[in-house]
Amino acid sequence: MKETIQKITKTLKTANGDLKYISLKDFAEEYPKVKKLPFSIKILLENALRNYDGFLVEDQHITDLVNWNPKGSKSSVPYKPARVLMQDFTGVPAVVDIAAIRSEAIRKGKDGAKINPKVPVDLIIDHSVQVDFFGTDYAYKKNVEYEYKRNKERYEVLKWAQNAFENFTVVPPGMGICHQVNLEYLAKGVVNRDGWAFPDTLVGTDSHTPMVNGIGVVGWGVGGIDAEAALLGQPIYFSAPKVIGLKLEGKLPEGITSTDMVLEITKVLRDYGVVGDFVEVFGDGLDYLSVPDRGTISNMSPEFGCTVTYFPIDDQTIRYMEQTNRDQDQLDLVQDYCKNNLLWRTGEEDIKYSDVVTVNLDDLEPSVSGPKLPQQKILAKDLKSKFTDILKEAHGRDYLSPKKRETWYSEGGSGTKFNKQFREQEVDAEISVEKDDVLHSVNISQGNEQYSLSDGSIVVAAITSCTNTSNPSVMLGAGLVARKAIQKGIDVKPWVKTSLAPGSKVVTNYLKRAGLLEDLEALRFHVVGYGCTTCIGNSGPLPPHIDKAVDEGELIVASVLSGNRNFEARIHNKIEMNFLASPMLVVAYAIAGRVDINLMEDPLTKDANGKNVYLKDLWPTQDEIQKAIESATSKEDYAKEYEVIFDGEEQWQKLEAPTGLDYEWKDDSTYIKEIPFFKDISEEPEQLKNIENARVLIKVGDSVTTDHISPAGLFSEDSDAGKYLQSKSIEKKMFNSYGSRRGNHEVMMRGTFANVRINNQIANKKGGYTTYFPDDEETTVYDAAMRYKESETPLVVLAGTQYGSGSSRDWAAKGTILLGVKAVIAASYERIHRSNLVGMGVLPLKFKDGENADTLELTGKETISIKGIEAGLEPGQELDVVAENEDGKKTEFKVILRLDSKIEVEYVKHGGILQYVLRQFLDE
Repeated sequence: MKETIQKITKTLKTANGDLKYISLKDFAEEYPKVKKLPFSIKILLENALRNYDGFLVEDQHITDLVNWNPKGSKSSVPYKPARVLMQDFTGVPAVVDIAAIRSEAIRKGKDGAKINPKVPVDLIIDHSVQVDFFGTDYAYKKNVEYEYKRNKERYEVLKWAQNAFENFTVVPPGMGICHQVNLEYLAKGVVNRDGWAFPDTLVGTDSHTPMVNGIGVVGWGVGGIDAEAALLGQPIYFSAPKVIGLKLEGKLPEGITSTDMVLEITKVLRDYGVVGDFVEVFGDGLDYLSVPDRGTISNMSPEFGCTVTYFPIDDQTIRYMEQTNRDQDQLDLVQDYCKNNLLWRTGEEDIKYSDVVTVNLDDLEPSVSGPKLPQQKILAKDLKSKFTDILKEAHGRDYLSPKKRETWYSEGGSGTKFNKQFREQEVDAEISVEKDDVLHSVNISQGNEQYSLSDGSIVVAAITSCTNTSNPSVMLGAGLVARKAIQKGIDVKPWVKTSLAPGSKVVTNYLKRAGLLEDLEALRFHVVGYGCTTCIGNSGPLPPHIDKAVDEGELIVASVLSGNRNFEARIHNKIEMNFLASPMLVVAYAIAGRVDINLMEDPLTKDANGKNVYLKDLWPTQDEIQKAIESATSKEDYAKEYEVIFDGEEQWQKLEAPTGLDYEWKDDSTYIKEIPFFKDISEEPEQLKNIENARVLIKVGDSVTTDHISPAGLFSEDSDAGKYLQSKSIEKKMFNSYGSRRGNHEVMMRGTFANVRINNQIANKKGGYTTYFPDDEETTVYDAAMRYKESETPLVVLAGTQYGSGSSRDWAAKGTILLGVKAVIAASYERIHRSNLVGMGVLPLKFKDGENADTLELTGKETISIKGIEAGLEPGQELDVVAENEDGKKTEFKVILRLDSKIEVEYVKHGGILQYVLRQFLDE
């Protein structure tokens, strides 16, 4: 193979000189199958050929890719990405881990300066801004002030890393969302590095990294653990995927947004089943889809469950690169390389996909998704009729029929006596709450304002997330809806917390240029920050009177957001119904103030003269949106904003950070602590042992997400994490969120499995409780785990299907191992979490098909022994499990070891991927 690679290494002449490259075109002359491979597989093949060394990348890896099986296979694919993208929530613990590895190397007398990223890393601080202030012109400034106050220690370690590590850049707070910055600026399409030209590829520590697939870049989300291994030069190994062809036909009709399109695709692909697969888009519909539209689809890959949703590079790609101010040399490089190397889409390709799923864009209608999952698509016209069913099925409530509820609304049940003077009152003004049990509503009186909240009232309406804020058509469209609303003299309802969190400052610029930002602000959609905010749970507190009304009225209230995630308890722990929608529909729903409405036929509200105002009165035409795009967007905006992307604002520039090679760990820090994984590490790993007489810490059903497992969002003073911080003299108002404290393992392990919605079947209480055996004592998960640790009792988790779906939260795996869990036995896993468990040395075991904890009649009270580990592990082998209940009855069954490659076996032997890398360094 070495001789073949030398033969196909060619020279590409560019404006910046001659560059070597691996010629897939020449390789295909010897291996004709290559011509029919999906684009994404060809990029993986190029990656393997270029990185071939006979050890980490072997002949068999290349042979398997050449002979790629559309049905999927267990053959291993090595992947060395060109770069790594991080956001600060997962980036901080990654920096802490690398700093801890460096500290241990220095303690062992090694040169710590050699511990650096081997490939470029871009860390973008975008997950820390919280919507404390909204609906005012000072909201952005005050939120930023609070952000720095809460996160000073975290930002200090990141600024230290910016100076201490080579190959490491930091985009400071307030500059944009990582995926939008990636799409608009970081992504190159083709990389020019060290005299070579090759496809731009990456992994990112956010599951929505595939958004960059929309610009023709292969990349996907991984846990921080895999990302750390990648940046330290380790290949990521995974099983050769199926590639499902997504054929798009037709074009978006008038009045249909890219969000409507992606919600349909989300449902179709989730129903079809693409978990762990690649999806590659083709068809005539691509000719009409801009890169922002494509990115909107690719962004939702985790919601489909696939690894990537890849759009091959074509004329639309080049057009977008030009619009976003990539220089001409880069445009020429992308075109010349791709057109000469089988990586340019013409539409005439003859590709053999694993299967083809077709979506006709002509058939789309306005849609939302919810109340708990992105694939729960509902046509906007049907949400009203489905609302009662949602209340009954999801919340056990059966109150008013749609007709009776409409009568209540028409008689002034909601939104009466709205007085704008309310906005000037203090938030702690005296209020009265009167609960109506019959209608399940609450009457609120605050000063001169009176209104009623009921089940289905919208209390949060957020234009947020890179999914949509990267797309000028829906952002300018939202501004046009706001403008028409102002012209009609109508407003959003007073109980709705509104916010606008653009993905980059470019968005603010074109909204200002179009004169639409002031229209959005007139409806209280003020810019609250440049970050993920509501979509990741940083929606901030509800106004006190709304919070009180929800509590005392026991209301099932709603949010609408233009994001990508609406998992239970994610947006806000008191909002149980969350609906994804386009930015344009977010504005419309905020005006209506409730979700139990047929937006297509019912009036949203009444104007000052009592005349009904309908959605059709506010909806802009495609021509209006296109004219706004042409007049308001400018490539100069991209040049201006990205020229200073790494500089940061005044607060960042004035921030004092530690200096020096070795990070100065502070014993009293509640944000940054040296993680214990590497301290005093042995030079050789211990021999693996069977798991004997383990106890079940958690037993859960299907679709348990990483949001359920990993600490996320806010936490109370009564939680184990809250008690820990109080013991360190931290007041509740300064708790911040779990995400902001990811650099402190003491906080994070206390919050693992502590989500208020997790349903542990061996506990009576929901949310962070378990039963400690054999005493049958119900206590918190953390307390039980520490007691098991004292008695040296290993722990296991029993789970159903799709265990670990959702965001790529490394702490879902880190917290699991720190609690003492040695193995997880599940019916199936979501890709990223399985990989993260392996990366932390936790055994991911799978029930055999047709079996699960319930079919085997496992209650979770048994002791669990897992045999065959100490005899040596092989990828995919079967292990024997013996479960013994309190009466001595034994249940024996087999499980499949979900270690998918030999290198994953090595990671588990070493106790984790980072321990493996550190030992490799210490052995040099």
